Amino acid sequence: MDFKLRPIKETDIDNLVKFANNPKIAANLTNKFAYPYTKEHGLNFIQFAMSNTPAHVMAITINDELVGGIGIHPQEDIQCKNAELGYWLAEPFWGNGIISKAIPQMVEYGFKTFDINRIFARPFGSNYASQKVLEKAGFKLEARLSKTLFKNGEFQDELIYAIRKAD
Repeated sequence: MDFKLRPIKETDIDNLVKFANNPKIAANLTNKFAYPYTKEHGLNFIQFAMSNTPAHVMAITINDELVGGIGIHPQEDIQCKNAELGYWLAEPFWGNGIISKAIPQMVEYGFKTFDINRIFARPFGSNYASQKVLEKAGFKLEARLSKTLFKNGEFQDELIYAIRKAD
């Protein structure tokens, strides 16, 4: 399935709310990604996404319509050579290899655009699909922190995957 990455736009609001308002997506993300996902959440996210130059967050699009998002978030202070990768995809598009192809594009963009040498992602221990796409993209499991996350009333393992510029 053909897709493109591009910066988030204000006109993405309707698709963002339509696709992000899904408990299956929210279940694998931090609580900042709310469920239910309202227009207010979407407008706040778009404002955040558009506030950074160069862009940190890209829309995953099909026919220029937002169907997901992927972001690279440079860290600060002593973590300044690191950036966190985060992503989500609308459920109707799961299983089409989109995230598997979007991650390497975003990694390349991150290393070219920001003064970093490591990109990391922190999937939940129960999110096997995310672990597989990270491994496919060349990320290595650096740590498994047992029952450190608390989501929807239960503890989850936090996995830390990373890829380095030298890789």
